[in-house]
Amino acid sequence: MDTFIHRFLLSILLVTLLIVTIVLLKRVLNKHLSVKAHYKIWFFLSIPLITPFFPWGFFKLEIISDLFKTILTQNSNLSLTNNRVAGASVPYLENRDLLHDLAVSVNRSTSEFFFNLGMTIWVLGMVILVGWIIYSNIQIRQIKKTASFIKDHKINELLEECKEIVGVKRGILLQESSKINSPLTLGLLKPYILLPLNTCKDFSLHELKYVFLHELSHQKSKDVLINYIMWILQTIYWFNPFVWYALKRMRVDRELACDASVLNLIDERAYIEYGQTIIHFASGKYNHAYQQFVPGMGGTKKQMKQRILSIAKYTRDSQRLIWKSKAICIALGILVLGLTPFTYVVASSDDVYEFTKKNIIYEDLSNYFNGHEGSFVLYDATKRQYLIHNREMSQQRVSPNSTYKIYSALFALESKVISPDSNDQVWDGRVQPFKVWNQNQNLSTAMGSSVNWYFQNLDQKVGKEQLQDYFHKIKYGNENISGPLDSYWMESTLKVSPIEQVELLVALEENDFGFKEENIQAVKQAISIEKKERGQLFGKTGTGTINGQDVNGWFIGYIEEAGQFYYFAVNIQKNGANGSKAANIVKHILDDKNIYWHSE
Repeated sequence: MDTFIHRFLLSILLVTLLIVTIVLLKRVLNKHLSVKAHYKIWFFLSIPLITPFFPWGFFKLEIISDLFKTILTQNSNLSLTNNRVAGASVPYLENRDLLHDLAVSVNRSTSEFFFNLGMTIWVLGMVILVGWIIYSNIQIRQIKKTASFIKDHKINELLEECKEIVGVKRGILLQESSKINSPLTLGLLKPYILLPLNTCKDFSLHELKYVFLHELSHQKSKDVLINYIMWILQTIYWFNPFVWYALKRMRVDRELACDASVLNLIDERAYIEYGQTIIHFASGKYNHAYQQFVPGMGGTKKQMKQRILSIAKYTRDSQRLIWKSKAICIALGILVLGLTPFTYVVASSDDVYEFTKKNIIYEDLSNYFNGHEGSFVLYDATKRQYLIHNREMSQQRVSPNSTYKIYSALFALESKVISPDSNDQVWDGRVQPFKVWNQNQNLSTAMGSSVNWYFQNLDQKVGKEQLQDYFHKIKYGNENISGPLDSYWMESTLKVSPIEQVELLVALEENDFGFKEENIQAVKQAISIEKKERGQLFGKTGTGTINGQDVNGWFIGYIEEAGQFYYFAVNIQKNGANGSKAANIVKHILDDKNIYWHSE
């Protein structure tokens, strides 16, 4: 959802800038654009308008985002050496407190209130406009019901002649109605031309020819369909006055372009007659809602004045003007098509991890989750095989909460803020949310009781810049620590997926990071939960709490059993989800798969 909101906001900015650009282009290059190009140039608006809803992920644009990250961090002064010693033994230390996570609630009442208020207003606006569209279409249906077919043979023959001139092959129904005051073109699947009652009596065949040519030009240009598409987009972006202005200008340009199409089909001596014909259908204003949704020959007196002036100045497009118009449209199109995908890249909060590994078994383990939404990932290092429950959520990045503390400790060790033999931190006397936090801590006790202030002190001493380097080097989730230094990991900007948690644990155990082996061993000792005769369990829970409600539960870790390594991560969401519940889910799944707990 965050990614969509970011893309939506960026698309609003891009659309607004594009509207300003088009208006300036039309004004500055007015004489270098044909009348039709003045209309068609507005079509480029549809591209950024649909950007938030387009499946950009199909095109793997995350590669560009990753490239930017690499460029930004390529000058990192962090030096890593490969001291890999896989499978080194860890001194026995039982720390079952790691299974009982202590979490501090994050308050989001203000931001959520304004977000929900904004969403409510946006949806309400869309509902009103959808209601207006429905009402307009009801009016159109009523007009159709009361309309009668024109049976005059000569008039129907004239319509067929005009269809050949314009190049329209579809069948067109010709009707007249007392409920309209100017000719209309409507119908997506079954096209109609509706004439005001008595038009056939009051107008000569010559004048009716101009009416038909105009309405058929709308049909050929698919203006009915385009009009509905633009109204759908206007409904979504109803709050943007620039969009309203642009679509209003677009409708005027549509009629000017349609007039130009007719003028191209008739003799120059008939231009005046054509202009006189459309003047008959001038009105003071749009009196009916449906008039906004159907193209037609009529319009307001102001619009008619603009159209008559355009007809009076009209000359057929030269080849030079046609090519200049095409060149300008192509240049603008390249600019729009080039910039639009970057709204995906820039707005992407890297919420989804692209997992490309093979040898994966997908299994439905919903029965273990007790109604929670969640995912489970298990990696058998011996078989090099993944077992995954809930493919989508296994790739979904969420806040790591206290599970990040594994790497906070590792970074502090590598930065020499603490050492394997000296990692005590003195409690500053400030009362903490949990009694067990109100005392001096070392790495083992702080990890076991998930003591926030201990790891916040470590991060403060390592520094944000070096932390960013470390997170990038180990490729930790979205690597985003732009949130506050004391809480970027706690339902904030840093996010990681269950699959990545498993991959990181594999890299930790095998020291693919190239960190000092004694530091790796110190972290492994700190996350050692228990050791049995047949194996050892390592892990860390994490709980995300918002406004006093547990909403995000983690348990990640690995098991060393009879020389085999099993790496796991479970994440559960909403409904009181916490680390302890996540740990219980892991225990039951692995027990049923005869891993570690199977004899208990």
